[in-house]
Amino acid sequence: MFEYQGVKISWLGHDSFRIKNGKIVIIDPFKIRPISDKADILLISHEHFDHLSLDDIKKVSSDKTTVVTIPACKKELSSLKVKEVKAVKPGDKVVLGDVTLEAVPAYNLNKFREGVRIYHAGDTDPIPEMKSFKTDIALLPVSGTYVMTPEEAGEATRMIKPKLAIPMHYGTIVGSESDAERFKQLAACPVQILKSE
Repeated sequence: MFEYQGVKISWLGHDSFRIKNGKIVIIDPFKIRPISDKADILLISHEHFDHLSLDDIKKVSSDKTTVVTIPACKKELSSLKVKEVKAVKPGDKVVLGDVTLEAVPAYNLNKFREGVRIYHAGDTDPIPEMKSFKTDIALLPVSGTYVMTPEEAGEATRMIKPKLAIPMHYGTIVGSESDAERFKQLAACPVQILKSE
């Protein structure tokens, strides 16, 4: 677990994160252990099996969970026993209590009123839109093959200019901790490598 200005960030492995700041936000649970603190807000970035995993979603959700996802995932998630499933498209903003979510092209950008912004890149390469993103913490994939290589993730930090980056998308399907270490050497900002919880 890593704390940044009162926001607690835990890497749950692969692209999965738990963010605590009053509410519990969980992003893309995949191959995780059951957890006792269920999500108030669950973000599913896209429909790939390692992001939209119903078995893992059931481990972290309850009838009090609001799921925010893209339209392509809504139907598959409609059978869940959750509070609601909201579909968003780039440009949409969703306010859930003191958490504001902003959907940007192919990515989720979380904004907290306390001033900490967290960007979860999902599966992506460095793209021109990153130059306009404003975030404190960037959660970036580093394993290559399906997502950015460590070198490309380093380039993404130069485009996004976050205060801190946390590598993800390694150690489960492809990639290893050496990819995270290589990214740390190449990044244009401080990098915090988290242990999977």
